[in-house]
Amino acid sequence: MSLLPKTYAFFFRELLLLIVLLLSSNALTYAAPKSSLVRQLPGFNGTFPSKHYSGYVKLNTSPSKHLFYYFIESERNPTKDPVVLWLNGGPGCSSFDGFVYEHGPFKFEKGKKKGDFPILYPNPYSWSKVSNIIYLDSPSGVGFSYPWLPSSDSQTAIDSHAFLLKWFELYPEFQPNRFYISGESWAGIYVPALAAEIDKGSRNYNEATPRINLKGYIIGNGVCDFHIDGTPSYLSFAHGMALISDQLYKQAQACMGHVSGNDKCEMVWLKINKVLAGLNEYAILEPCYHGYKSEETNSSFLELGRAWPNRARVRDGKVPTWRESAQSRFHYGVKIPCFDDEVATTYLNDVRVRKAIHASPEVQSWNLCVGMDYEADLGSMVPYHKDLTSKGYYALIYSGDHDMNVPFIGTQQWTAALGYEIVEEWRPWFTDGQVAGFLQSYANNLTFLTVKGAGHTVPTYKPGECLHFYDSWLQWKKI
Repeated sequence: MSLLPKTYAFFFRELLLLIVLLLSSNALTYAAPKSSLVRQLPGFNGTFPSKHYSGYVKLNTSPSKHLFYYFIESERNPTKDPVVLWLNGGPGCSSFDGFVYEHGPFKFEKGKKKGDFPILYPNPYSWSKVSNIIYLDSPSGVGFSYPWLPSSDSQTAIDSHAFLLKWFELYPEFQPNRFYISGESWAGIYVPALAAEIDKGSRNYNEATPRINLKGYIIGNGVCDFHIDGTPSYLSFAHGMALISDQLYKQAQACMGHVSGNDKCEMVWLKINKVLAGLNEYAILEPCYHGYKSEETNSSFLELGRAWPNRARVRDGKVPTWRESAQSRFHYGVKIPCFDDEVATTYLNDVRVRKAIHASPEVQSWNLCVGMDYEADLGSMVPYHKDLTSKGYYALIYSGDHDMNVPFIGTQQWTAALGYEIVEEWRPWFTDGQVAGFLQSYANNLTFLTVKGAGHTVPTYKPGECLHFYDSWLQWKKI
């Protein structure tokens, strides 16, 4: 039993932690598990600019879940820079998507021939330049995490929270750091759901569990509310970008709300799907790597479904509701339409790489995305955003303006629909003297930002611009 009241005991514990941090050699990691240290990676010649760690956190579930992470210390000041968790979406996609193709510490040069081993170079726009960052494969069964199990929005949030509590036990020196959650696509569900779990946990905090110093979250081209982000936003984007005709757009508008027993409207949806089938909907100006053959556009494209629920898909004579779509579409295992995953697949399935990053042999094959038996059980995230921002958490919501998968139109609408006072009216923001996009700031520390010319995975297309707004926002500076 402590001789000090709980309040003083907590303060004394925090003071001791800060003293140890100040005394630690070079202000670097002192308690991280040595067995998790990544000493070198095949394909990279040189010394890492900061320390890398990877491995598993075992969750006390039945059966046990083993969630894989790759952690990179900040290249600037790991003891003072924030810790950021990165989550890719899907659901079912590995966060090595972000590591390899977006904002990881390396640029991967593709081999001359298919299957050639990639060459790695330092990435000048890595987010680890300015923050500590954790790439987490979640839910269980995704990437290097195992075993494959059915999951849901709510279960993923619970498991990710449990992961963080155990992770901060392994790396206690980072508990005082500001902590942020970030992610894209279906992580538009993951992120606020996880933030809500952490917030709930912080209200029940006790000294036996690590403290998660959550300050806010960042979401890129994220799913939020299927009625706002869904078919209306998709159609408005396609029409505004001259991808469907004015006539077809008007026909589709007249058919909104007709879900069954209307042959005319069913043909309208089929026409739209056929017209747009050959496009890379993740970045409409880019080529389609896994292209669609013309004879497949009336069948397999519709059966695969669009990239997420409530798009104009017809099954059994009706357009399904968002909940029906969300609960049914994640049972397939296919390549992401139009996305080139060759480099990551070649690299992360190499036995030398897997040994270097401590990947378990339980995972026989790494895939960028896997089919999930997954339930979207939380519905709209609008109430979550409202609750979190009203409690003082910072929120940055950004959109690549050439993404047709989760168009900026819906995101702009739901951020405005929170009803907050506009603090900074719509204006351009700049990188290197050039307009990089536009933003609007609201009360309660909410910012909506577009990135000009970027697709769904924004840092893939505009890495310099992304590092600029990321660093500025984390430092609470004007973008």
